[in-house]
Amino acid sequence: MKIAITTLAVLLATRTTPSAAQEKKVTPSQLPAAVRRTADEQSRGAKVLGYETEKENGQTVYEVEMTVGGRSRDVTIDSSGNVLEVEEQVVFDSLPEAVRSGLRAAAGGGQITNVESLTKRGTLVAYEAHVRTGDKRSEIQVGPDGKPLAHPE
Repeated sequence: MKIAITTLAVLLATRTTPSAAQEKKVTPSQLPAAVRRTADEQSRGAKVLGYETEKENGQTVYEVEMTVGGRSRDVTIDSSGNVLEVEEQVVFDSLPEAVRSGLRAAAGGGQITNVESLTKRGTLVAYEAHVRTGDKRSEIQVGPDGKPLAHPE
């Protein structure tokens, strides 16, 4: 019985999600030339924290993690150098009232700790907030108009 519990504990401790298992840190020299050019353009004036690559829906993508003016900014780039997504930390009080209200409603009794704008292919598609409710942490999203989304972005 003790062996079975230990084995189960080891399996649970080492289990990773499919996407987490595919993420891999890379150096700038390991980026394809087109990705490196886009990463350099997108990180101009920023402090680059690192680069990662992973498979999303069978496609290799690259992420540049950085800070700009003390706020986080993550840019996802395809292998041809096209910007697919930008996640950028925003100040809650700078958001339109409809977005602030929508996030508060979605958070319920939880405390909003961080908010990011999500831009895909040049279009703002959502705001994502990290919420703390007691010891639990979760993420919520609303559209650019502050209304609930039909599906997560």
